[in-house]
Amino acid sequence: MVLLMVEDLSFAYRDREVLSRVSFSMDAGEILGLVGPNGCGKTTLIKCIDGMLTPKCGRVVLGGQDLGGMHRREVAREMAYVPQSTGNQTASTVFETILMGRRPYLNWTVSPEDEERVIAALDLLDLGELAFRKVAELSGGERQRVMIARALVQETKVILLDEPTSNLDIAHQMAVMEVLHGLAEEKGLAVVIALHDLNLAATYCHRLLVLAEGSVYGYGAPGEVLTPEMLESVYGIEAVVKQDLPAPYVVPVRPGQLQEGA
Repeated sequence: MVLLMVEDLSFAYRDREVLSRVSFSMDAGEILGLVGPNGCGKTTLIKCIDGMLTPKCGRVVLGGQDLGGMHRREVAREMAYVPQSTGNQTASTVFETILMGRRPYLNWTVSPEDEERVIAALDLLDLGELAFRKVAELSGGERQRVMIARALVQETKVILLDEPTSNLDIAHQMAVMEVLHGLAEEKGLAVVIALHDLNLAATYCHRLLVLAEGSVYGYGAPGEVLTPEMLESVYGIEAVVKQDLPAPYVVPVRPGQLQEGA
């Protein structure tokens, strides 16, 4: 079942086109990795999908409904967004910050159900011991896990994450991706993740969308998309793509090293 569809989406900052006719669709239970070099449009695409930016043409369809006709509160009940880490210096505690994710459902008071959702997210992201610490006192990686937990308590059908693992060590990167992969499969979520780590993307994403200068260069399963030709064309690097594990993985090499070993 198609849960999220992006159709011929283009966006420009004044005269500078950032995205050009981007299209893709996602089924429930699927994780899509957005990959590509810095400045290729990954963050802009996520913000257009969320409705924070208005594309100059094209549309985003969520559960069969055009996003452009939905109220922001309604969108927040269907789609959660985790931005890149910003070093937020808020005075709120971890518990209070995660509770903000329940805002689309809150009336005048916080219900026991809301608190239970927060406690479950704290446990899921290994944040229980930090619940009553100020967010401003946390490390960048800890803050990032707090923001992911806040998105999870929104209980949306779609989660958009912009480089959620950039400030995490490898153990927490894997832990976060395991949580997202499990939620996608168990709850039928559509998860869109902008990632720089191609091997992490190949391990956890069902499909990859490669952006190059704002256009779609490739779209498909990791084994189809990750090729030496793509890495040279899009990233300007020489690399070997290995296929001897369940997921393909990229091994970059120094310029000219492949020719030397031939």
